[in-house]
Amino acid sequence: MAWGRTAEAKAPRSALSKLLPLVILSVVLAGFAFVGYHLYLTFQKISSTTSEKMQKKNVVFTKDGMKVGVKELKTENYVDTTQSFLVKAWNLSEWPAYKSRLGWNKTAAPEPAATSRKPFSRHSSSTK
Repeated sequence: MAWGRTAEAKAPRSALSKLLPLVILSVVLAGFAFVGYHLYLTFQKISSTTSEKMQKKNVVFTKDGMKVGVKELKTENYVDTTQSFLVKAWNLSEWPAYKSRLGWNKTAAPEPAATSRKPFSRHSSSTK
């Protein structure tokens, strides 16, 4: 050219150097997708496990909110439980001022202390 130096011709870029940034980007995106997928699986497993445990305790999560159920308790089990508590309370209670006419709740009289026996003496029997 007339005004200055001639421009040096640069070597054309190879196909590999043109595709290298695309390959790096796809590897990075694949890594993020892999981690994201495994996080999703983990959260789903935690959610289902928690839901099952809460259902065992009669708590159910729905789209409307949370529903709490009442555990069914059969009448026989209720009566048995109540009776066992009453019997335990009766057995553990003491009424010091109560004197039963039937002989209940009597405190045992302390046994007299054993006295030592005097040994047999021939001398005392022979003096008669």
